[in-house]
Amino acid sequence: SQLEAQGSIFQTSSDTEVLAHLIRRGGFATHKKRLKNALSMLKGAYAFLIMTETEMMVALDPHGLRPLSIGKLGDDYVVASETCALDIVGAKFVRDVEPGELVVINDDGITSEYFSMSSQRAMCTMEYIYFARPDSNIEGINVHTARKNLGKQLAKEVTIEADVVTGVPDSSISVAIGYAEATGMPYELGLIKNRYVGRTFIQPSQSLREQGVKMKLSAVRGVVEGKRVVMVDDSIVRGTQLRDTTEYLYNSGARAVHIRPACPPIMYGCPYLNFSRSTSDMDLITRRVIRKREGENDINMLETYSDPDTPEYNAMVEEIRKELNFTSLRFNRLDDMLQAIGLDSDKICTYCFNGKK
Repeated sequence: SQLEAQGSIFQTSSDTEVLAHLIRRGGFATHKKRLKNALSMLKGAYAFLIMTETEMMVALDPHGLRPLSIGKLGDDYVVASETCALDIVGAKFVRDVEPGELVVINDDGITSEYFSMSSQRAMCTMEYIYFARPDSNIEGINVHTARKNLGKQLAKEVTIEADVVTGVPDSSISVAIGYAEATGMPYELGLIKNRYVGRTFIQPSQSLREQGVKMKLSAVRGVVEGKRVVMVDDSIVRGTQLRDTTEYLYNSGARAVHIRPACPPIMYGCPYLNFSRSTSDMDLITRRVIRKREGENDINMLETYSDPDTPEYNAMVEEIRKELNFTSLRFNRLDDMLQAIGLDSDKICTYCFNGKK
């Protein structure tokens, strides 16, 4: 709004264009100084790679909410959002870009400086749970290993009688494998993903998300028929996918469907990455359930409902279970999730679970 008031005309709907306008309006002599000034004006999560005719400039937001890695391919440098991309092209991992860091790569080599002095790593938890590929390493932690540990931690929470473990493809497969290993239950491909359908959480409307879910997954009757199924998923945001997926399993003959999300209940819409595509916190199934119980006072009760040791938390989980038609529902606790991932609480963002930035 500020840029438009000053005469900027936007050509796209991408928020990345804001940076281009800020650079263009910068009153400094060099491109690097204009870029540093522009970056210092931005709030939120970003990982930029800016090309000029003579150099490549790379910047990460002061909180380092997203991963960004530098690799070397022969004598040349490459940059990628995940380390798995470096492996694919045969590049050797050099290091991660630090929060608030600006890296400049040109014919003279690589240089680095900071455009923000208040740089503190707060990696998005969802990178480990959902976004990243299993063969990537973030902050030196392998994503597949972290997800297996999340599954093993889930298995410690409550012992249930079941016959088979399956995961919602693709992000939950590693978690399901960890759960199966810890419980001794067999892991099976109870769900098959249509590879030609993208991630449904980014669809702009609820009707399109529901249509996408129906096209995205199908149950394997030969695996789940007559079985008590533990279905592991990465998270529950609105509940659209899990509700329909549970119905697929029941319709394919499953006797019971026990749901085990890898993370705690999501209580707050992300203000940085908008991974839930929510325009309001009320899109979250947790907030809908709490508002039914508390009315307009729901915001004052969030801390209580976030605490697994309170009756309110257990009541919320039970309401979600009934609404989505699960046989049982148990979430990972926040402390257990952080322990499974292997990062200290001051190096990872948990805002969507506890509201703490």
